[in-house]
Amino acid sequence: MKWHRFSEVVTDVTAKFTKVKASDYRGQGRYKIIDQGKKPIAGYTDNSSLVNDTLLPVVIFGDHTRVLKYVDEPIALGADGAKALRVNSGLANARYVYYYLRSIQIKEAGYSRHFKFLKEIAIPIPLKDGAPNFDAQIRIAHLLGKVEGLIDQRKQHLQQLDDLLKSAFLEMFGDPVRNEKGWDKPALTAFGKISTGNTPPRSESVNYDGDFIEWIKTDNITGDTVCVTPSTEHLSEIGARKARTVTSGALLVACIAGSVESIGRAALTDRKVSFNQQINAIQPGKDVNPLYLHGLFKLSRSYIQSHATKGMKKILTKGDFEKITMIKPPFEIQNRFSIIVEKVESIKSRYKQSLADLETLYGALSQRAFKGQLDLSRVHMPKPPAQHIAPVSIGDQASVPEPVAQASPVIDLPASDKLPAALENAEARKALIAEWLEAYRQQLGDAPFSVQDFMVAASDRLTEWLQTVVEDEAVADEQKNRLAEFYPSNDVGLDVNDYEHIKKWVFEALVANRLAQSRNVTGYDEQSGEPIFGNLIELKASQT
Repeated sequence: MKWHRFSEVVTDVTAKFTKVKASDYRGQGRYKIIDQGKKPIAGYTDNSSLVNDTLLPVVIFGDHTRVLKYVDEPIALGADGAKALRVNSGLANARYVYYYLRSIQIKEAGYSRHFKFLKEIAIPIPLKDGAPNFDAQIRIAHLLGKVEGLIDQRKQHLQQLDDLLKSAFLEMFGDPVRNEKGWDKPALTAFGKISTGNTPPRSESVNYDGDFIEWIKTDNITGDTVCVTPSTEHLSEIGARKARTVTSGALLVACIAGSVESIGRAALTDRKVSFNQQINAIQPGKDVNPLYLHGLFKLSRSYIQSHATKGMKKILTKGDFEKITMIKPPFEIQNRFSIIVEKVESIKSRYKQSLADLETLYGALSQRAFKGQLDLSRVHMPKPPAQHIAPVSIGDQASVPEPVAQASPVIDLPASDKLPAALENAEARKALIAEWLEAYRQQLGDAPFSVQDFMVAASDRLTEWLQTVVEDEAVADEQKNRLAEFYPSNDVGLDVNDYEHIKKWVFEALVANRLAQSRNVTGYDEQSGEPIFGNLIELKASQT
């Protein structure tokens, strides 16, 4: 293993890319736009003049975010902070360098520039007979990529389980804000005893691993776990006597935060705990199932946040918290939902342990690999990737057909008499979606049908209509107040129920031959001009 200066291995080629402004990102297009954000793809463009397809592969580094991405296809580079780095192909494999850069800890400096820190590092290069050992580099990158793929897969499984719970809740209870099923909707005081935490004197709070009572803060309410995480702070015997406590099964809700987005985060207790003054707690009554209550709060975050004060410091006082009205179905139905939650959480627990094991394995393999301590003889060499064929220039189009890359059409969803009712009524919303789906189908031409594009367009159209209603002086204040309760963020997003309506419509359209299935075309054979089909199935409007 030989260590090389960063500048020997990596060259900054950002200047050879034309950066794309965020305002010019599109939802679909021929080329991906990669920027420094966490999302793998920031947007799309059809403008080939913005794309550099000669400097491949490249590593994209977020100068502000420290995010790293590996790119081996033609892309456009997003503006503000994205660095394009080219690896010296005579010295190192680009994917190997990418994984090494991911393995190091880059100094955190807020939103300032970080590339200056990256340039200070050295990069280890495996050697064989005194020359760079590319086989070893490729094997290391391949092995880490396999483990990384398993980690991503496990994260996807966890997200799917969360989606399943959300779908089950909506199926059983409907939207908790719109309340299409007409459940009782009392104030939160009907759900149990509500209390606000406090802060015992700091001199009476100790870091202790014994049996002293835990002191929970908003940091222990993560929002992605059912129960509060263990606290590192415990109260002394004197402090515990002055603290506010709840027993197992209480719901702790963050009610004071620097940003309104943090308000409404909730988690259950599975033990007796004390909690600080930024938290309101509900100790459920006998007719409220704690797991139902947790699911209710998880799906009502925006609605809860709308009750917070709008000053610099976002606060949901105990008085305002107690006045919030929420759906309260019969206890028997709540219990049926809790059974589903328990089963799903049991599976999630195993998946989380598996994810933790995989992440530990990845860290250990990464550390040993870049120290030259791995036996790579049992790691199979991956098949060489398919060579990239550059897009055909205009001057060549007469001899070689243009590769297929359909840009999605702009979706024009027409005005409808169902629009007003769709904001408040589930059946009217279902009918409107069906009407708009047919309009979208007729606009497709030869472009593939996209559920995601349709849902975005429908959400935007409904939000636009909501804004029109809110600003219309002729609309009664009662209706405006009701809409404000349904959509506290003035944004109408399509939910799981809407997705189920869309899915059912698609199946019916396939049966009725209004939509047809076909394999995606990835390009054309240079000799015969015949289409080359990929492995994906596309839905297209039937031409018959």
